[in-house]
Amino acid sequence: MHRSITVLAAGAVFVLLTACGSSDKSPSNNGDSPSAREDAKIVVLSNRADMLSAGDALIEIIPGENQTISQLTASLNGADISNQIALRENQRWMGRITGMKVGDNLLRVRVNGRSTIQRTLRNFPNEGPIFSGPQVPRLNCQEGGEPLTCNQPAEYTYLYKSSQPWKFGLQPYDPANPASDVATTTTDHGVTVPFIVRQELGYQDRDQYRILTLFNPDEGWEPWAPQPQWNRKVLITHGGSCGTSFTPGSAKLNDFSGTFDDIPLLEQSYVTGLSRGFAVMSTALNNGGHNCDVVLQAESMVMAKERIVEQYGEIRYTLGTGCSGGSITQTTVANAYPGIYQGLITMCAYPDSMTAGLQFADLHLMRKYFENPISSLQRGVLWIPTQWGDVEGHLTHLNAITADEGLFKGATEPTGNCYGPNSYHPDNNPSGQRCDIISAISHIVGFRDSSIASPMEAKAGRSFTNLPLGNTGVQYGLLPFQQGRITAQQFADLNTHIGGLDVDIRPQVARTQADPTAVRNMYRSGMVMVGNNLNTVPILNFVGPDPGIAHDSVHAWWVRWRLEREHGNHDNHVMWAGAVPLIGDLNWVHEGLVAMDKWVAAMEQDTSNRPIAEKVVANKPADLQDRCILPTGIAAIGKACVNILRPLYAYGTPRTQAGDDIYGDNLDCELKPYDPATEYGPLLSNLFLPGQLDALREVFKDGVCDYSKPPKNIAPTETWLTYLDAKGQRIIGGVKLPPAPFMSGTGWSSEAFQY
Repeated sequence: MHRSITVLAAGAVFVLLTACGSSDKSPSNNGDSPSAREDAKIVVLSNRADMLSAGDALIEIIPGENQTISQLTASLNGADISNQIALRENQRWMGRITGMKVGDNLLRVRVNGRSTIQRTLRNFPNEGPIFSGPQVPRLNCQEGGEPLTCNQPAEYTYLYKSSQPWKFGLQPYDPANPASDVATTTTDHGVTVPFIVRQELGYQDRDQYRILTLFNPDEGWEPWAPQPQWNRKVLITHGGSCGTSFTPGSAKLNDFSGTFDDIPLLEQSYVTGLSRGFAVMSTALNNGGHNCDVVLQAESMVMAKERIVEQYGEIRYTLGTGCSGGSITQTTVANAYPGIYQGLITMCAYPDSMTAGLQFADLHLMRKYFENPISSLQRGVLWIPTQWGDVEGHLTHLNAITADEGLFKGATEPTGNCYGPNSYHPDNNPSGQRCDIISAISHIVGFRDSSIASPMEAKAGRSFTNLPLGNTGVQYGLLPFQQGRITAQQFADLNTHIGGLDVDIRPQVARTQADPTAVRNMYRSGMVMVGNNLNTVPILNFVGPDPGIAHDSVHAWWVRWRLEREHGNHDNHVMWAGAVPLIGDLNWVHEGLVAMDKWVAAMEQDTSNRPIAEKVVANKPADLQDRCILPTGIAAIGKACVNILRPLYAYGTPRTQAGDDIYGDNLDCELKPYDPATEYGPLLSNLFLPGQLDALREVFKDGVCDYSKPPKNIAPTETWLTYLDAKGQRIIGGVKLPPAPFMSGTGWSSEAFQY
């Protein structure tokens, strides 16, 4: 006879079978592996036992079979902590143990004066890192924070929702002088309370986190006795864009942070979540505009979820919500660090920052070419603006301008003032701090070989980070040329003169060659979301007409198409389309939270041993399907309506116009020999002027993209990688975390999500 025990292992949970009735002759057990006979077990609830932080942990002592605990003593590293563990109101022996040192700590528990059990707890500093690799330097910490670590005691303030409709959003609340217009709310489990919210603002991983809950200031709250209005669910909010910062930032709350400001008269989904009993959590490091390193984003949320379990109690499940960079964080983290979320709500969607960055790099180069028409005119080539759109894959060139100015330059240019006077400049300060996101993810992409050092690197006396983006072999405008929308002269001139980008993201004559190690690690790390693990989480995406402001609607289909490529279906991906640009319908933001909650709640009831991916599909509510508002204004249900709207919403990219496939994740194409007769056929080949084919042969001397083959160095994303070795040194490309110690991290989600 066997019983199954769940254990969180590197974000996924596995079932271990322990035989009942067998013997363990040792007088004690280290708690790091299941024992055949053990009077009691130490369970670490708040995180993996080897990834705890800030010196504390929420634990539980579970009696053995047919055992009742009447007496318990405990020590941590030899010091008595018996007063930290007790039989609590929920009839469970629980404790929030404190005082752990950095490194390994030995917790010993003696039960009923007879058997002793023990567990090793590995604690990391509150300032991190845990698995994200060596941290980017901090120019300074926030006011009031400790130098270097940015640690600061958590601050608590109160907010409330007014019963007066003209007081929109949450207002400051003073428990000593209570407002008279406090609204009430009834949570999704039927508890009616005043709409008063406590906000916890603190610092972990050298940056800000924020936790909000409905809160009665007159009552206490312990993790084993939370206030009844909390439904034990968590909603994580995110910020938009993509970038890196060298000072602490702000943990964002609203749905559209970084994309557009608060929308008047639109209640943000976090307020809806609070009204239903959710705790709301955000970290500055999951704000893509502040940090879009998937590893550091995941680490910050691991630490914040640990904080919730330790201070507020065990979590049933966690949902994410966010637009633009908020969608990037959700899909990339869910694919690379599964288990942090149990459901995703995305808007203004991108699957990841890097494949959008590849598109925007092309648009950046096209701006240099198209917005300098005198040069091409001097060569006898005239373009009209509609042809620019033909080559770029969009209706107008405005999309290129917006993408370049609003997103690409800020994320990729190494120069700026990110680090004050010691910021990088190729001439004035070549050894200074580089400001771009590629430099910030050196643990993923690695460093350039010294044999290819640029003049800037020679001046700096060091190698810069590898470039994962390239355009070698890309025939820009191939489809418009083949379809007669641009001429042979335009095609030849564009490809001969568009050039590439150097290590400082400045134009160069030669095409850019992507580094193969960087490319491989972009896929492997999850910075490129290939989708191989994304079927383990339900996704509800909002999509609207493409307004031509860099949030191309086709990016939402990239997520769907990659799921179909990897799994043969997109059964976990639902799209709601509507007339509002980017997000379809403003009201669906809140309806979507309710719908996703319903889906994940159904999964929670499924405690079978089947894989999570199967649970996602098997428990999908029948009424939760693709839907859209047709031009007639009538709501239509089903995949067919979304397919009807897709040609109206989703345009192409420079790469699809060059013949690439639909998935958008080809960082570096396989090459084939360049043969104009084969590429263009005899008729089109004869349209080139003398010398143009020779110039193209020189550009494509190494070959042209063979899009019939998979991308070069594409690889599945590996889950739960660490970028630190035992000595705290950087591991380029990362290695798998070991399986989690037995019975740890179980407070992160309900049993159904732990198999």
